[in-house]
Amino acid sequence: MWRGIASTFLTLLVVILIGMAIMVAWGRAQYTNPGPSAAAQCVTVAQGASLNAVSQQLLEQGVVSSAYILRTGADYEGKANQLKFGSYLVPPNASMQQVVRTLTEGGPSTCGAEVVFRVGVRGNSVVLRDLDPASGRYEDRASYDPATGQEPVQIAQATAQPGARLRVAVAEGVTSWQIIEGLKAAPFMAGEAGAVPPEGSLAPDTYEVEKGADRGALVARMRASQAERLARAWEARPFGLPYETPEEALIMASIVEKETGIPSERRVVASVFVNRLRDGMRLQTDPTVIYGVTEGRGILDRGLRRSELQRRTPYNTYVIEGLPPTPIANPGLAAIEAALNPEETDYLFFVADGSGGHAFARTLQEHEANVARWREIEAQQGAAAESAVQTAD
Repeated sequence: MWRGIASTFLTLLVVILIGMAIMVAWGRAQYTNPGPSAAAQCVTVAQGASLNAVSQQLLEQGVVSSAYILRTGADYEGKANQLKFGSYLVPPNASMQQVVRTLTEGGPSTCGAEVVFRVGVRGNSVVLRDLDPASGRYEDRASYDPATGQEPVQIAQATAQPGARLRVAVAEGVTSWQIIEGLKAAPFMAGEAGAVPPEGSLAPDTYEVEKGADRGALVARMRASQAERLARAWEARPFGLPYETPEEALIMASIVEKETGIPSERRVVASVFVNRLRDGMRLQTDPTVIYGVTEGRGILDRGLRRSELQRRTPYNTYVIEGLPPTPIANPGLAAIEAALNPEETDYLFFVADGSGGHAFARTLQEHEANVARWREIEAQQGAAAESAVQTAD
């Protein structure tokens, strides 16, 4: 009897040992065989990051197939506590063993740079930014204007790198014409941008693209994003706003976008225009008049003339009643939400206050006092500038 039990135990032990040997061999193969990622990947190890956190990050990025096997292999090789913070370019199909060696040997960052094409209100630029692993923030390293400047060598090299991070950043308040013209100059994109879409229909945002990405496809992404943003904000609007359609709300959002760049002011500025619509007052906002002059093709870069303020155009809100016929720019999400969720105020006027913000007023008398203060500030700033010029001379 005891011989039978001993024989059975030995058999089971052998089976277990064989099974363990098979598992170890399988794990070793998984650790050393090519990995699942078909493309180069940029992996960032934050300062003080644990192997457990990094292995999970690698799994989520698709660089490795098992966080557990990577940790076990790193521990077996004595590298579990040797991670060095930085950004590293992991080649396609890198084995877990290669990944561990890359992340523990350190050295200069091999990725983490990104090339950004910026579409701005006053122009476009291509910017090379580097990731600081310690802070997790990107810092500008080089830039140029694609319309007038020659591409710096370091930007060309960064764009050509496998796995280079390429982005298109569209600023809030740019017009559809500016976006289309800007995309035509984006050096790492291809294809036609297409006709200028309706004003306000493109979502300002930062879009990640691949080298050679189609310009027309990106425009379609921008339109879909803006439509989705507007629909979501329209559904969540409070009762009683003076808009009959989402398009009217988008027009208001574009005006708010052009009137202030201060986040805390957006809903207050929106309240002024909403109150004016409710009271049957004209909006009397300069950005709409400017759009009527420029037709959204660039900036005016000068003050409005009296004749322009008096001329009757569909966009001259000093002359027409209500909203202009279309948006005057592409508003960002915050401006859309402000237009559809304005502050509850009884303000009817606002003017610059000299600090970059605005002074708001309930009555014409209060507003005239604010305007007088602003004129004094303008005069002081002009005198200071003239004095500085004379001192320099």
